[in-house]
Amino acid sequence: MTDTFDIAVIGAGMAGASIAAELAPHARVVLCEAEDYPGYHTTGRSAAFREECYGGPDIVPLTLASGDYLRDGGFLTLRGGLYLARDGQDDELEAFRKRFADSGVTLQPLDRAALEQRLPGVREEWTQALSQPNCADIDVAGLHQHYLSRAKATGAQLRARHRLQGAQRVGDQWRLDFGAAGELRAGVVVNASGAWADQVAALLGARQLGIQPLRRTVAQLRVDPAPQPDLPLTLDISGDFYFRPDNGRLWLSPHDETPSEPCDAAPEEYDVALAIDRFQQVVDWEIEAVERKWAGLRSFSPDRLPVFGYDPEIDGMFWFAGQGGYGIQTAPAAARLGAQLLLRHPRDAMTQDLDEALYAPARLHR
Repeated sequence: MTDTFDIAVIGAGMAGASIAAELAPHARVVLCEAEDYPGYHTTGRSAAFREECYGGPDIVPLTLASGDYLRDGGFLTLRGGLYLARDGQDDELEAFRKRFADSGVTLQPLDRAALEQRLPGVREEWTQALSQPNCADIDVAGLHQHYLSRAKATGAQLRARHRLQGAQRVGDQWRLDFGAAGELRAGVVVNASGAWADQVAALLGARQLGIQPLRRTVAQLRVDPAPQPDLPLTLDISGDFYFRPDNGRLWLSPHDETPSEPCDAAPEEYDVALAIDRFQQVVDWEIEAVERKWAGLRSFSPDRLPVFGYDPEIDGMFWFAGQGGYGIQTAPAAARLGAQLLLRHPRDAMTQDLDEALYAPARLHR
């Protein structure tokens, strides 16, 4: 006998786990993961920080609305952040500040003297910065496990090694073919497939929205002096790098966005070398070793905003994709909003100020 559910969520990374947890108290939910375990791809490779400007002003409401949930759950550790600017980048720094002036993000200007205190060894061409005091580390694994546990506790079933291979809409139900893993039926399918979102959409007969996976590289360095535990997350105003400490080591990225097919992403030596070159232009620290390197895929829609809502053309298909690199820091509010839209429930205090039209899939059909 084929198992039947109200809702099948395809993908058990942060997106799928979080929306499953929000849906499970109200419906019979199955969470289908193609890999051997949830979060293998993007979620398990996150650089693990919450940065309020990440994604731009239209993402800020999701980030801020998620803040209390993350803080109250113990998933944040305050770190602070710095946006660095070279001498002569005054206009760029001011434009960045103005872009977020009415967003609710806290940004504070720092002069060279204050910058030297926050970032010892910073080279002389970096003369100013914007401080973001609310920047924090995120316990990504803890948050992901929290959502998986919440979903399970309220009745959701997790099915690993379930890669969707075909789908057919029969009446008011989907017949979902997972190959050797068998078949399931569900009234609604949630496409929370990250880098595979367009491929899953095609299996469901939906129009692909142009959700593009982009590779992001991170390297772990041993440096001298070893970074202090309270070193802020450090980014440059032009978006060419970021770095942060982690247990006496340094995590460094060249902020790359290389288009990729959906895959098990691997770092390229060129991107690691580029990150190191840019880092050496920022501080006078010695790099003693590259100890680890990895890459993950961050998937964006054409306008770089997430896609939350029912497909306007295909019955019973709900998009929950395109969260880019900010999907973890926005997970609480995004999942709550997504569940409310899917179930047609009223908004609550977390989501009442969010503009669902910004994220509706219909905008990408025009």
